[in-house]
Amino acid sequence: MAYTRRDVSTLTRTERKRFVDALLKVKRSGEYDEFVRRHIEYYVPDGDDGLRTAHMTPSFLPWHRRFVLDMERALRRVDASVTIPYWDWTRDRSATGTPWTADLLGGTGRRSDHRVTTGPFAYATGHWPLRENVTDADFLTRDLGRPANPLPLPTKAELQSALDDPVYDMAPWDSTVRGFRNRLEGWGTGRGPGSWHNHNRVHRWVGGTMVTGASVNDPVFWLHHSFVDLQWTRWQNRHRDTRYLPEKPPRVGDDQYGRIIARHEKLPPWDMTPDEMEDMSTVYRYG
Repeated sequence: MAYTRRDVSTLTRTERKRFVDALLKVKRSGEYDEFVRRHIEYYVPDGDDGLRTAHMTPSFLPWHRRFVLDMERALRRVDASVTIPYWDWTRDRSATGTPWTADLLGGTGRRSDHRVTTGPFAYATGHWPLRENVTDADFLTRDLGRPANPLPLPTKAELQSALDDPVYDMAPWDSTVRGFRNRLEGWGTGRGPGSWHNHNRVHRWVGGTMVTGASVNDPVFWLHHSFVDLQWTRWQNRHRDTRYLPEKPPRVGDDQYGRIIARHEKLPPWDMTPDEMEDMSTVYRYG
């Protein structure tokens, strides 16, 4: 039977505690840090050589769908009542409201070094040391909203512009294209705030650890990507005659040959294809 992922703002106090407790137990076991390592390993920009699976590529959505599902399964092995909730950043837009409360994710970082000092993932608790990182910092950092250089969260209209695009993706299948996948992932032109949209801008708005390839170190990563996954589900429901693209891999001689995953190719590091990840209705649904 499919279980339900819910809006984090609807969780009861008990449900919040069970979710946090499950995260802390997966962290204590060392399994959480394996997820951090995996995300760092597969964060390959389109300016680099080699296969791209997680970012700046059509498989951004199925890769993260499976990645979140793997974490959810780890949490449910600890507590079968737990699912990964989603954070609707078009509605819950305050740096002091949900999910940034002391009983859930804690708040922003202190001004001097952005270290998180409140909530269950604060460094002082001793429960959340960063063992896998792209910097030397061993504590979680945030700079919610970037007060020194304010950046707004994406709006409903900005998200809607992605959902309205009827094409999943298009050549050259990277960070420069239009299409639903990149509109949602959020790579724009130029530099600075104007070049970050939807998914990417949320990472920037949270700041700190979430800006790096080690963004998984911040538990909000899972709530954010649960919401991103919900958008893919909504897009699929709106555009029922469309599928993941490309259907076939680029040919020899194409700049993207060997660099992206087509619909029926295996998606590393798993033995599954994007095609197999398109329908999760028998596993979970969104409430």
